[in-house]
Amino acid sequence: MHETQASRATAAALSAVSSLGLPADDAVVLNDSNKLTLRLLPCDVLARVAPVTDQVARFEIELARRLAGAGCPVAALDPRVAPRPYERDGFVITLWTYYTPVTPSDLPPAEYAAALTGLHTGMRELDVPAPHFTDRVAQAQRLVADHVRTPGLADTDRALLADTLRALGAAVREHGGAEQLLHGEPHPGNVLSTDHGVLFIDLETCCRGPVEFDLAHAPEEVAEHYPGADRALLDQCRTLVLAMITAWRWDRDDRLPGGRALAAEWLERIRAATSSG
Repeated sequence: MHETQASRATAAALSAVSSLGLPADDAVVLNDSNKLTLRLLPCDVLARVAPVTDQVARFEIELARRLAGAGCPVAALDPRVAPRPYERDGFVITLWTYYTPVTPSDLPPAEYAAALTGLHTGMRELDVPAPHFTDRVAQAQRLVADHVRTPGLADTDRALLADTLRALGAAVREHGGAEQLLHGEPHPGNVLSTDHGVLFIDLETCCRGPVEFDLAHAPEEVAEHYPGADRALLDQCRTLVLAMITAWRWDRDDRLPGGRALAAEWLERIRAATSSG
């Protein structure tokens, strides 16, 4: 979020939590991207804040409740308040349990894979409406095609991303393997190592597709411990996901520190992968 918007979002979160009877007069920013993630003190609640027009809070809360009920490794909602979104001053706020990180933070690949396997096993049992992974690919395609939102993207790089998204999106879709509910972005930033075990956060990106699409977000070593992964499909998914996250980094509103440098590096990786393929 921009600085002014982030300040308003923080004030909205503090006000909303205080109105629920929890003491909250200080906020520590844990992450600032399309959503603002805050640790509110002294009540020690984790608040995720987004503009009302840009959120799927009810979907995420309901999914978190059902996955937790099925014993899946997901972060819990804060038990002291009703499990619902709270709106305040143009923002929607969801309230979660804060988990103190366990050090060291590097998660062994075998533990990462076991947790993701457990999450996928629980997700297979849920019948909930969710977007298809191709909907997320289409979002990236629209961004790449929009010169206003991606003004810094050179024409040759724009063509490379557009071609990669189109070709690999179709290849993965037409692979014909089993599909199920997925996390959508189970990268290391959405995995917590806690005293309660390994937990996944940020369920708003859940979609349907092959498990290899999720695996493509994790470090490469994780796949070595995930049973039954299709290696050829996983390779396609890795390049597809790389093209998607590269597109996000070229968005003029992207807030990731060092995002453009990463985007340039990733473009070269995509160029190498597609030329060798």
